Amino acid sequence: MIFGAVLAGGVGSRMHIADMPKQFLPLGDKPIILHTLEKFLLCARLDAVYVGVHPNWLLHMRDLVEKHLPDRKQDIRIVAGGGDRNETIFHIVDQIETDFGQSDDHIIVTHDSVRPFVTLRIIEENIDAALRSGACDTVVGATDTIVVSGDGRLISEIPERSRMYQGQTPQSFRISLLKGLYDSLSAEEKAALTDACKICVVRNTPVELVQGEVSNLKITTVSDYKIAQAMVGGIELD
Repeated sequence: MIFGAVLAGGVGSRMHIADMPKQFLPLGDKPIILHTLEKFLLCARLDAVYVGVHPNWLLHMRDLVEKHLPDRKQDIRIVAGGGDRNETIFHIVDQIETDFGQSDDHIIVTHDSVRPFVTLRIIEENIDAALRSGACDTVVGATDTIVVSGDGRLISEIPERSRMYQGQTPQSFRISLLKGLYDSLSAEEKAALTDACKICVVRNTPVELVQGEVSNLKITTVSDYKIAQAMVGGIELD
């Protein structure tokens, strides 16, 4: 079976424009997270879509689904998120296995709640890649030169740009593979993780690349929010 996992466990915001997590800010005529969730609901290959939400915002998320997606409530499972991204993923995994049992064939497609412009093509290709390779990451090729600095003051390396990519989401996995690799990590290795794909990289497990889109932006700053509003026709850019 194949499951979507929309990750909305955060409560912080670098935008300082509202007293709520950025995934609940309005984008056009509805909150950002609903745009994202609707993209996943378009994918007929998903057996269910899970949403990992901070415990303080569970009721709010349920209310949004009730108001905006009442006809799809049976396809949406809302789960309390964890203390970080990977903990939220594994809370969702636990709930999947409670609801549907354990299976070596289960696939999970994990995605940032604040990337509302993900396309059906990207989701479908993530599913195909995870079925084929066990793990995949959505990326776009770097367009700017990447500069590496060990101390934040001097350049230590300028890698070849043709080999550089910017990571996006979804990141998708065979659940049994992801769990096995994560359980093999030490506490120090777990603490150093920045995203789910690094679980695979740390254990030298291949991760297939899926071509993303520049438009699949992550809404993190006020500038990102303005761009996203312009993309849905909400406001004019300054």
